[in-house]
Amino acid sequence: MTVPRPHPATIRPETSKADPPASTRAHGHVGLVLPCFNEAGNVDELHTRICAVFAGLPGHTVEMLFIDNCSTDGTLDSLRSIAARDPRVRVIVNARNFGHIRSPFHGMMESGGDCVITMCTDLQDPPELIPEFLRQWEDGADVAVGQKTSSTESPLFWAIRTLYYRIARRLADVPLLEHVTGFGLYDRRVIEIMRSYRDPYPYVRGMICDIGLPITLVPYRQPSRTRGLTKNNFFTLFDMAMLGITSHSRVPLRLATLAGFALSALSLALAILFLVLKLLFWDLLPAGYAPAVIGVFFLGSVQILLVGLLGEYVNAVLWQVRHRPMVVERERFGGAAPAPADDQAEGGR
Repeated sequence: MTVPRPHPATIRPETSKADPPASTRAHGHVGLVLPCFNEAGNVDELHTRICAVFAGLPGHTVEMLFIDNCSTDGTLDSLRSIAARDPRVRVIVNARNFGHIRSPFHGMMESGGDCVITMCTDLQDPPELIPEFLRQWEDGADVAVGQKTSSTESPLFWAIRTLYYRIARRLADVPLLEHVTGFGLYDRRVIEIMRSYRDPYPYVRGMICDIGLPITLVPYRQPSRTRGLTKNNFFTLFDMAMLGITSHSRVPLRLATLAGFALSALSLALAILFLVLKLLFWDLLPAGYAPAVIGVFFLGSVQILLVGLLGEYVNAVLWQVRHRPMVVERERFGGAAPAPADDQAEGGR
């Protein structure tokens, strides 16, 4: 599969710093983080395509870290076979399914590359973009991420995603990226900054914006899934959507406060209006339950909405104070693992 070289656009936040010289990255060690869950039909092809890509990149060495989120199909058997024939492959097997956020981030923290490239194992993140990511890294980019310009998903779903990204971007305190899933390259410096956040439920695509270093966008068209079933559903997508907003915006809380004042004023105004109308038209305006019932149900529904919104922020705080490990590993196998940092070994195992 040949992917034409795209023309990346570069976002430079106000807090960006000078890029390091590209000469130190020309022969870097690349760490690939490949989270998977029930991808038995895809991991072999992905490994073959990655090997083909790096066969054309003799200047770089590579290690492939598959982190399996407790798959229930034949994924683990396929990974054992791959690791047995390729010493560049390491595998982490989680004790249970720790979700689509915590497991990939743990893999990023465990990778030993000079730069780390993350991609899904469903083949919807084309590994043929790796040379372009590395070219941007060699040119000095600290972060180079893929940005979907189109997708084979339904036009309606694409439109809903676009609408969400635009709303989240307007609400956020940092310039969030549109149609970016996290597929991309992160310099070791960025990985260590992410580690310093100590966030137990990290939103990576927002975290890189919060860090403020230059972000290079590499456009691509997302292919359709050819094997297996997508693991995304309404609840996982809603979880990611709410995390993106609550992690990087205080606007919803401010809106809730303003809505409380506005609704209180509206309720008082309606109460005064009905009192005046009753006094002026005592005989013509029959006393009824309709205004009271409508008002009670309206205010009740708004209160439930605002309490739910506040609950999202309370839940985010709860995750921060629990101090749970990112994941619990059941086993590791494959190539030699790099020595973990002290805080990495303490919080991630």
